[in-house]
Amino acid sequence: MSASGGTKAIVAALVANLSIAVAKFVAFLFSGSSSMLAESVHSLADSGNQGLLLLGGKKAKREATPEHPFGYGRERYIYAFLVSIVLFSVGGMFAVYEGYEKIKHPHEITAWYWPVGVLIFAIIAEIFSFRTAIKESNQTRGNRSWTEFVRRSKAPELPVVLLEDLGALVGLVLALGGVGLALATGNGVWDGIGTLCIGILLIVIAIILAVETKSLLLGESAGLEEVEKIKAAVVDGDTVTGIIHMRTLHLGPEELLVAAKIAVRHDETATEIANAINAAENRIREAVPIARVIYLEPDIFNAEAAAAGTTPGDPSDAPAPAPAPDPAPAPAPKDLGH
Repeated sequence: MSASGGTKAIVAALVANLSIAVAKFVAFLFSGSSSMLAESVHSLADSGNQGLLLLGGKKAKREATPEHPFGYGRERYIYAFLVSIVLFSVGGMFAVYEGYEKIKHPHEITAWYWPVGVLIFAIIAEIFSFRTAIKESNQTRGNRSWTEFVRRSKAPELPVVLLEDLGALVGLVLALGGVGLALATGNGVWDGIGTLCIGILLIVIAIILAVETKSLLLGESAGLEEVEKIKAAVVDGDTVTGIIHMRTLHLGPEELLVAAKIAVRHDETATEIANAINAAENRIREAVPIARVIYLEPDIFNAEAAAAGTTPGDPSDAPAPAPAPDPAPAPAPKDLGH
């Protein structure tokens, strides 16, 4: 699991959601509130989602095989994507359907103290879970905003738990509002409206999670800060004079592939180049510890090829071409005599 402490946040959310799901379902049985039914299904879906995240973290730890030589780090992205599907279908669509039915066929809420009491308990439990997720996220968030953290984080667990907990808290407020208005007015339509709003909220969160996780599944590069560290670590100013082009790819949240074509001096021996590459790999791993797989290809920088586009990458990363030697003076004409 993520070194950022994602397991702790997932377990806290799992315990909270399981207890809340049971309490909400009991409240639904006694009161008949559709908001309670939608919220119980929502909490049950969230519990399943946390189970998926834990399963994905466990499967991602498997050793690499000949069939999967880069390991199974992306299992965590796959299971996070499954979370978005479950949240959309089991949580969001069910709540929308239940809300529509209760708006179309409203009925009075009985035993009002059950849904109100359970909702207050659920809000307290979700605040505890949300607080744990925030605390764990702050260990790796740095100076990034929360939006930037959710969008740029390479470990999917904490953003998923954060969005789920936020959606759960807002959903509980919507459910409490729907139940409260239904009790105050005696009109069960408000309960259905609250349920419908919960469904729309869950669908929006599920879409956000799906979009962000899809980007991770497709393969994201290292962050700008890591890329700059890698570039600085590669060049030694002696044998390795620059980077012709470089690509990075996350094989998992804590595993990075680095592939680069590096410029070396044309008069270096093969032994000197090999030693320089080994030293560059060590510097990269010291600067960016998650750089586990590194491929460096030596080459002689050609400014004309780079300008023509036959050498991939940004020519600005490469060293400046050496100045052309002064042309040799033309030979003096021979004296042919008379």
